[in-house]
Amino acid sequence: MRFIIITGMSGAGKSQAVRCMEDLGFYCVDNMPPTLIPKFDEICSQSQGKIDKVALVIDIRGGDLFNQIFNALDELTAAGYTYEILFLEAKDEVLIKRYKESRRKHPLAHEEGRIVEAVSAERELLRDVRKIARYIIDTSNLTPRQLKDQIIDIFLEGKKEGIIINILSFGFKYGIPLDSDLVFDVRFLPNPYYVPSLKNFTGKTDGVKNYVLKWPQTKEFLEKLEDMIDFLLPNYIEEGKSQLVISIGCTGGKHRSVTIAEELYNYLVKTNRRVVISHRDIDKDSKNG
Repeated sequence: MRFIIITGMSGAGKSQAVRCMEDLGFYCVDNMPPTLIPKFDEICSQSQGKIDKVALVIDIRGGDLFNQIFNALDELTAAGYTYEILFLEAKDEVLIKRYKESRRKHPLAHEEGRIVEAVSAERELLRDVRKIARYIIDTSNLTPRQLKDQIIDIFLEGKKEGIIINILSFGFKYGIPLDSDLVFDVRFLPNPYYVPSLKNFTGKTDGVKNYVLKWPQTKEFLEKLEDMIDFLLPNYIEEGKSQLVISIGCTGGKHRSVTIAEELYNYLVKTNRRVVISHRDIDKDSKNG
């Protein structure tokens, strides 16, 4: 039996995740008290195969009951049951924006407390759970469809084995993405920001793309980058890595990094890899490209 525990930050997409798990044939329960996990697993295991895929959402909506999650997990292990943890998270500013747009109250927010304080407190409460999660998905830059695709790639039985590759463009002036596994700096490439006719466009437009890709050093870099990724992927898979975040940065995250990320994405799609792409800083009012 496959037993999945879904947890993570409030507002990070757990409700959407559990709906997706239901579509995949999982028996799902939302907001279960952690103390009931071992008994529920036992009941499902004795169903003679009628329930063979289970997904439970466990989060801080249970209040103080959430603190019992580690005791429950220890009981599962002691009883010989296996489990996997899917942890959903997003950046603070994204979570705060989502709560403001939904006008919902954060589970940890006091009557006169600020959302930012509640988000910070929740992240601290979930820190140790995140450390033992097998799958971690940052939904900050994902559309609902992209989140669904990632969950399907992880949990849909019968799909090809492999690794989920997340390609992320960013601007160094806004900081390196914290979840990066590989970071590539493309600030050595000629910068379209200094071409007046291209300055206000992004690396997804033909003009900027053609400018970035026309240089010999760009072509050589892409060849070497693709060769390196081809070498690394089977080795990461052999080591059991299920997700790889490749971050490509330029100064502002609008021009060069976007073009190179798109080129790498297209290459990996053509080679039949499981890959998603996002551009973290493409819409920011950046300077120096």
